[in-house]
Amino acid sequence: MNRKTTRRGSGKRVVQGKDLRLADEVRYIQNRAADHDARIITLGPLVLFSTETGDAWLLDPADHLALRLARDGDPLPAQIEETEMSFAIGWTSQYRIEGPAFVCLDEQNRRVATILGYPTHKLTQKAGA
Repeated sequence: MNRKTTRRGSGKRVVQGKDLRLADEVRYIQNRAADHDARIITLGPLVLFSTETGDAWLLDPADHLALRLARDGDPLPAQIEETEMSFAIGWTSQYRIEGPAFVCLDEQNRRVATILGYPTHKLTQKAGA
């Protein structure tokens, strides 16, 4: 049986296969952002990260989609529907990484934001981009 495993945190908690819940990982990364604790988690094709500034994001590197999960330590609502076999994410943005800049296009407001200080080098490595 093909099982996916994710490791996270300094204790590297292991979560396997059917026990893996995207919503739990979103709450975890939002909590890390609230504590201003920088983390990067890869979850299958997805990347979640939090920053020391209290921001958190969920990324789909293959399609350059992004969903902001926290800002300045405050969690933001995330539209995620999950079943035992699949999940659907209400993506709100597209993103790209240009050297040290995380560039995000908010689809609703059609605004472009360029954010410096994110771990773009590590995100590029984790995303395999």
